[in-house]
Amino acid sequence: MFLSLSKVLDVFASPLTWAIGLQLAALALRRRSRPAAALGLAAAAVLVTFSLEPVAGALMRWTESSAQPTFTPGVPYDAVVVLGGMIDPAASDRSGELELTEAADRIVRATAVLRAGQARMVLLSGGLITPAPGERSEADRLAAYLRDEGIAPDRIVVEGRSRNTHENAVESARVARERGWSRLLLVTSAWHASRALGCFHAVGLSPDLLPVDHQATSGADEGWLPRAAALDRSTNMLREQLGRVVYRAVGYSR
Repeated sequence: MFLSLSKVLDVFASPLTWAIGLQLAALALRRRSRPAAALGLAAAAVLVTFSLEPVAGALMRWTESSAQPTFTPGVPYDAVVVLGGMIDPAASDRSGELELTEAADRIVRATAVLRAGQARMVLLSGGLITPAPGERSEADRLAAYLRDEGIAPDRIVVEGRSRNTHENAVESARVARERGWSRLLLVTSAWHASRALGCFHAVGLSPDLLPVDHQATSGADEGWLPRAAALDRSTNMLREQLGRVVYRAVGYSR
């Protein structure tokens, strides 16, 4: 139920959805010229505003600002926990290769931690929302990647049940209890770190944090022409901010 609701909320957190809604309202009121014109202008304003690089950049910096690393390399961690969300399964199935998204820093940095001996084990957390028969989970695909990178199979633990950040935390807590792990390092994207860490706290875990995949810039080179890429970044950050609010409201995050 929550997964279905979250997909609906994702749609309504999109400026494109807002613009379409305003334009539809304008069409419905087309016989009343002034309200219709105002709504049409509002639709255009929403699209243009969130398509501007300075707006997208500000949203990105705001979202990533709470991602403060607490990683301490001195004493090895029992496990580094890597959250899913970095594989394009459709592209991977078509190409036959592991096709990573822009969040690939998660597995790259975790691999470096393992090779440096800063974590004894790795827990790969990530399943499929609607798995097809015989389809491998993201965690299984990443385990194969780590083995190919020379990480010993007995250092890799796979958790392929979880379908969202809340379930990542719940399943990670289960594995940690079963294996007696107490010192954990959580690796995820900087924009996602606050909600992820809150979910782990809600299930009784207190991992150190290694935020990666930083995308925010200083803003010095941001132009003022509308860009589709900027609209996409704005949408992703608005969805993440809404996700934080919803997760706290239902008790999934602290």
